[in-house]
Amino acid sequence: MKKIFLLLALVFTLVACGDSKKDENVLYLYGWADYIPPEIYQNFEKETGIKVVEDIYSSNEEMFTKLKAGGTGYDIVVPSADYVEIMMKEKMIDKLDKTKLSTIKNINPLVLEKLQYFDPNNDYEVPYVMGATVIAVNTQYVKDYPRDYSIYNRSDLQGRMTLLDDMREVMTSALDMLGYSQNVEDEKAIAQAAEMVKGWKKNIAKFDAESFGKGFANGDFWVVQGYPDNIFRELDENERKKVDFIIPEKGGTAYVDSFVILSNAPNKEAAYKFIEYIHRPEVYARLADILETPSINIPAKDLMKVKPLYEIEDMKNTQVLRDIHNTLDLQNRYWQEVLIAN
Repeated sequence: MKKIFLLLALVFTLVACGDSKKDENVLYLYGWADYIPPEIYQNFEKETGIKVVEDIYSSNEEMFTKLKAGGTGYDIVVPSADYVEIMMKEKMIDKLDKTKLSTIKNINPLVLEKLQYFDPNNDYEVPYVMGATVIAVNTQYVKDYPRDYSIYNRSDLQGRMTLLDDMREVMTSALDMLGYSQNVEDEKAIAQAAEMVKGWKKNIAKFDAESFGKGFANGDFWVVQGYPDNIFRELDENERKKVDFIIPEKGGTAYVDSFVILSNAPNKEAAYKFIEYIHRPEVYARLADILETPSINIPAKDLMKVKPLYEIEDMKNTQVLRDIHNTLDLQNRYWQEVLIAN
């Protein structure tokens, strides 16, 4: 599940923000909406007596800003990789005591490797979900297409395609198509990527990070960049058969959202118990079935009853978005040029 979710499920509102008084039977988790199934919380409480109180954010930026502004009382946060990197540098999260996390041995090494560019020993985060940004193609209308972002050069599909309204996603894909790293500091490379995106823009209906799933489902758009779960939830079984999800070998991006324990967490012991619990194979298999996400937990994969939309191995060549603080302003400047270009 990804970043554009609105608050849909029942939210256990965190009243503590500012009151960090410790209660050993309460765990405060700050995360994405609809990301951890309520039954997981309920079963954890039945077993341990620890109640999970959940507060919701809709973006990494919102979460980070709130914590930096003094929001306290949370134990666990679930940031994406680039924000784990930032929070490490800001000393906002603890180095983990892995002796309390025996189930992390179940995590697929491919997922751990995606985070080792900034945390070589995976000392600060425990991955929860890995997912891909895909190009979804309606095969009922689109035939004989390339399996990468060059599909956006197709003028015959003009007005029937969308790209995410997300600078990081789009610029990273363009840079990779040109053979550049997402954190390249050469302005000429960034300008070249922006020109590529301007070419794509001529053929898209819009940049869209909110309604691409609905637009794809109702036939307005035949090619969309987005997140598979947001698309599939809009389709029935027959409609799903007409969708090709492309995870490009070149230009493909992915996200890894991880559990981290805040340095000022009031109940760190409960946090360790919860993270340990999540990666039990039977627990992770159940939540992966509910979310329809690929299992990053190797033994859990054999226990799943629902076929995921794609597998972890399909994301082997993707780039996980990382902290690009050295070039963020420069990329933003060129992105603004893209947005105003004809």
